[in-house]
Amino acid sequence: MKKIYCQINKCLSCHSCEIACAIAHSKSKKLATAINEDPLPKQLIRVEYIDESGEICNKRSIAVQCRQCEDPRCLEACITGGIYMDKESGRIMIEHERCVGCWSCIMVCPFGVIVQYEGSSKATKCDLCPSEEIPPCVRACPTKALIYCEKEEIKTGHLEY
Repeated sequence: MKKIYCQINKCLSCHSCEIACAIAHSKSKKLATAINEDPLPKQLIRVEYIDESGEICNKRSIAVQCRQCEDPRCLEACITGGIYMDKESGRIMIEHERCVGCWSCIMVCPFGVIVQYEGSSKATKCDLCPSEEIPPCVRACPTKALIYCEKEEIKTGHLEY
């Protein structure tokens, strides 16, 4: 299954990925109108600053989004079954209509990438933009720090970016 990976040595912390994500999840799908929406669209990827040990600081940056875990704790923690694995794609998804806002998924996510959706009591996270061939956050990255590929492609170095 394809996932989004961040090459830390290329991330400039420009936040272009966050803007592209917010626009992709807005009602209008356009920056000029998305900034006036109520509630404001929420980006489901965020830039964090880390040091060489992985501790959060201000030395380097990394784009963080749902890791699409192989053994997703959020799926097991969801009391309503609103978090599920799509059988076709293998993606971990949230069916927002079933979310009751218990925040169990938020508490168990080891990466802290599940968040409360603005203006509601629903949980949300990166869905890898299933209607897009390449997620908008990846397309927007000016340095190609974000890549969308299979894990094996990283190991072999056979990337088309």
